[in-house]
Amino acid sequence: MTGRFVPVVLGISLASLIAWLLFPDALRPILDWGASFLPWVNPDAATPVLAILAAIAVLVIACPCALGLATPTALMVGSGIGAERGILIRSGEAIQTFKDIKVMVLDKTGTITRGEPKLTEVVAAEGVDENELLTLAASVENASEHPIARAIVDGAAERGVNPGEVSEFRSTGARGVSGKADERHVLIGNRMLLEEQGIAELEALDETLRALEGKGRTVVIVAADGQAVGIVAVADTIKQESVEAIRGMHDLGLHVVMITGDNERAARAVAAEVGIDEVQAGVLPEGKVEAIRKLQEKYGNHVAMVGDGINDAAALKQANVGIAIGAGAEVAIEAADVTLVRGELTGVVEAMHLSRATFGKIVQNLIWASAYNVAAIPMAAAGLLHPMVGVIAMTASSLSVIGNSLLLKRRYARTQPQGDVS
Repeated sequence: MTGRFVPVVLGISLASLIAWLLFPDALRPILDWGASFLPWVNPDAATPVLAILAAIAVLVIACPCALGLATPTALMVGSGIGAERGILIRSGEAIQTFKDIKVMVLDKTGTITRGEPKLTEVVAAEGVDENELLTLAASVENASEHPIARAIVDGAAERGVNPGEVSEFRSTGARGVSGKADERHVLIGNRMLLEEQGIAELEALDETLRALEGKGRTVVIVAADGQAVGIVAVADTIKQESVEAIRGMHDLGLHVVMITGDNERAARAVAAEVGIDEVQAGVLPEGKVEAIRKLQEKYGNHVAMVGDGINDAAALKQANVGIAIGAGAEVAIEAADVTLVRGELTGVVEAMHLSRATFGKIVQNLIWASAYNVAAIPMAAAGLLHPMVGVIAMTASSLSVIGNSLLLKRRYARTQPQGDVS
């Protein structure tokens, strides 16, 4: 915009100078008319003086201070309001992009849920002792740092079962773990992993598996020496504000998607409870980036994602706006454009309201600054504005833009955190 504005203004200034020097008699009637109500207009001044004053007045009145302040002042105020409310926004670009978001992608664990799973059920296969099953599971999982592993180990301790020694420990990422415990080769993971490894007697656990997954449990199967010996289930409680936050996203017209590594049934049980529109289950950490990319192809570059874990960092970077939960991993926070310090999902709705309100102020500022120039430049070119008057008007225009931006803070302070202040 500046690249066009400056040459045009210079051209008008030069044209004003030439016009006054070449056609003073045709332009003086304008001064005679203006002198009747503008005290600074002197129609009797010499032509060269009038020409120079008109050219200088055009340059002064068109100084793009107000246009230059229109966007950064609103962004600065908007960012400040966000910081006061626990919403840290890295850049003005993020604020401007946020308002156009159509799809909100949510990670499940730690975002919709608390990220603190608890051991809920231990179901041993026929002929297997429950404590034996839990000992094998806790022994191998004790070598893992995954939240589900910690839930199993902690749950076992609460039931008086202590993990034993484990060797040859291996992790297959989000799919499962394996190791040697009590001289037995133990494999723990989802059904797909155990099928690939040729584990026997899986069918006998299917009914229990489906029932637990239907209740929203995250279920892992435990196998020892190639034989399925039982099921261990954990549950992660849903955050109290998740339902309210997702309802607020729907009110904003957003399509809400949950992406999780959990199985389909468990994921859909959680989605139904909180009101998710679309579920993509069984997505491995490396598959989240591709999932975001496909949503961008479908909905355009209007996709935001909320996550908290290390495995969310790449997807947060891929999204048009990445939002990190403040209590999450540092890698995720570094990759994100917005950080919710309070860790509450309702902050996403508040951030979008703030983005829209800030952009509204930017538009108002630009309209005012542009209208001021459109009205004042012709008057300056006609000799009706003295350069000193132009200085005062230009300063007033800049102050009005700053004041209008600050009104955003005043209005926002009068609203509830979820209020729309646009």
